[in-house]
Amino acid sequence: MSKIHEECGVIGIYSPKNINAAQLLYYGLFALQHRGQESAGIVVCNDGLFRSHKDVGIAASVFTPEVLQQLGSGNMAVGHVRYGTAGEAGAVNAQPIVVNHIKGHMALAHNGKLVNASELRDELEMNGAIFHMSSDSEVISYCIIKERLTAPSIEQAINRAMHKIKGAYSLVIMSPTKLIAARDENGFHPLCYGQRSDGSYVVASESCALEAVGAAFVRDVLPGEIVVFDANGVTSITDHCGKAPKKTCIFEYIYFARPDSVIDGVGVHSARVKAGECLARENPAEADIVIGVPDSGLDAAIGFSKYSGIPYEIGFIKNKYIARTFISPTQDMREEGVSIKLNPIREVINGKRVVLVDDSIVRGTTCARIVKLLRDFGAREVHVRVSAPPFIEMCYYGTDVDSKENLIACNKTTEEICEIIGADSLGFLKVEQLCELIGSELGVGYCDACFTANYPTDTPKNTGKRRFERGLHEKEGKKN
Repeated sequence: MSKIHEECGVIGIYSPKNINAAQLLYYGLFALQHRGQESAGIVVCNDGLFRSHKDVGIAASVFTPEVLQQLGSGNMAVGHVRYGTAGEAGAVNAQPIVVNHIKGHMALAHNGKLVNASELRDELEMNGAIFHMSSDSEVISYCIIKERLTAPSIEQAINRAMHKIKGAYSLVIMSPTKLIAARDENGFHPLCYGQRSDGSYVVASESCALEAVGAAFVRDVLPGEIVVFDANGVTSITDHCGKAPKKTCIFEYIYFARPDSVIDGVGVHSARVKAGECLARENPAEADIVIGVPDSGLDAAIGFSKYSGIPYEIGFIKNKYIARTFISPTQDMREEGVSIKLNPIREVINGKRVVLVDDSIVRGTTCARIVKLLRDFGAREVHVRVSAPPFIEMCYYGTDVDSKENLIACNKTTEEICEIIGADSLGFLKVEQLCELIGSELGVGYCDACFTANYPTDTPKNTGKRRFERGLHEKEGKKN
């Protein structure tokens, strides 16, 4: 766990006529690739019939020209890229999930994590449900289908299911005639929609994906809202809106989202620049240059430079042809892999006092490696500034901080971490400064539980590492 990871990205398209839906979603998944590189999938609907393909890997490797041709045209499609935080890695948990039920078909793509997935799964299994995946996304699909048996429409089934599923979920769901977007009552993760010039509607995790497929941003899906796209146009269901405080994950702004995205009216780039300015104000340093760790540290480095007056320089070249999956999961190879992915520019670094801006410190091992790289390339001093507060708690809403054992800030002071990573000084963004990133009052509008333990919902009863799938394995062991 050298970096915090988001679970996934979702996208969907609805058109009043047949279009090259697979190709368009392929472009959209490219724009969302930063949200997940473990697996990718697309389901296309043509005249009520579903064609799907999903597999392990990034979009470019999963969707060859031959595969895209086989998926072909249609008037609707949903897509997904995944980095698993609940459920084992591999093709079995790739999405979208396709379900054939007595009233038709459904394809579902999910971003987030439920806090009551284990309890819901137990209840469903006791009523005869058979699960093929170990992710909570399948739990959501079962809850919706169970309600669909008696609900007059798929959107009303989703509406009823939302009374039961608790936690974080941004959903894009497709039936044979409708595309539906739904966001949890707290709005933990982003979801928005736009419209293309041909009349097609596009729903996506981030606004950058709308632009990638030629759609103009219309608006964000509201926390708790269900938006339906069909032959009648666009319909909004707001039964769940306003029932919980808005708690968008603050780390979406700090790291997860692409800098050219706008989330709930706040530009990600501007939020990161502001974080850098806050760092420079509260954690100044005497230095010759400011550099950022690519990619999410660059915007904050610009902000630090802007406020401090210390010149900003490009200090690293990043090998963009290495996916995250290239790095072996063993810690030794993760550390060695840093020098393959990042290489300092000697003429920029040599003999300089450097402010190094990064988005987070998790274990501290990767940061230590980067600091050592800078010293090896001639840096006189290295002052590390982090555009997030220290991680001290687990996340239950869709990031992979599901245990405290690997969080260095849980056991070490800032001074101790500074010594461990080999820096001359270390400064973190203060929790009190988070509100400045998005221009809201302190504690209103965002979730900062991983920094404060102020969880906006009930938390799961089983909170062990990789708790959800471990619980499944324990149950299997008892059965055997």
